[in-house]
Amino acid sequence: MGRGARTGGGAKPSILGGGATVPRSWGCRPENPMTMVKTPGLPPELVVDGALARVTLRRPALANRLSVADIEALRGLIASLQDRQELRLVLLAAEGPHFCAGFQIDAVDEVDAPALFEGLTDAWEALPMPTLACIQGDVWGGAVDLALACDFRLGGPVGRVGIPAARLGLHYYGGGMQRLVSRLGLSATKRLLLAGEVWSDRERLTLGFLDAMADDLHALREQWVARLLALAPLAQAGMKRHLNAIARGALDAAALQADGQRCARSEDLAEGLAAWRERRSPRFSGR
Repeated sequence: MGRGARTGGGAKPSILGGGATVPRSWGCRPENPMTMVKTPGLPPELVVDGALARVTLRRPALANRLSVADIEALRGLIASLQDRQELRLVLLAAEGPHFCAGFQIDAVDEVDAPALFEGLTDAWEALPMPTLACIQGDVWGGAVDLALACDFRLGGPVGRVGIPAARLGLHYYGGGMQRLVSRLGLSATKRLLLAGEVWSDRERLTLGFLDAMADDLHALREQWVARLLALAPLAQAGMKRHLNAIARGALDAAALQADGQRCARSEDLAEGLAAWRERRSPRFSGR
């Protein structure tokens, strides 16, 4: 994580683990035995460093496969980020050689896995600030949708993307199919879901899953973090909200107009225009 994102005179970043208490409406009961399954590694972690938040998946021995408890923990972390006005970017990352192997398949018979994943990915997409996935290695199943729920995806030189739903006899959930079609297009989505294709290496970029890839994923990530943090957060948040609504076919014209007017009256616009006239970099405040 870039040290340049720190604020508050060098204060240490805050760290939250993944033990949040979650509402029953998230798709499984807290007393459900599948939430108590012991798996190698640690629950997802949130580290906040100034304007930058980083959520990290931490079960590398299982290729960061998500258990029910991990999904619950991620929902709790997302809820804690939702109204953090100082945050301007959320980075999703993972430990080990692979990004995420999707859902804990042996729990499929015990819980409503589609509802769990749909709730997780919809909540992630709804975060108001830009989100950036840093993807190394493989991405499978519902983790493909989680990555697509991010605004941007960066990858290293090697990795595979696949959704083995048809091989398992599973029906992919509606929200995931809608996101796949809106991000990748109908033809590419059919190749993943109906033909069971697995995309590898540069195919991930040419078929639209990745926005950029590089041999040095860390350096690529730092470039994108610096670029995204330099832009006006009010404009980013408004445009993100309405772009996602357009992709769903649910644009709210009144809300779009209200956000446009808010930006027109903002200190950020005044600062951006002043910086342009003075030929300097703007210093946006989010107000």
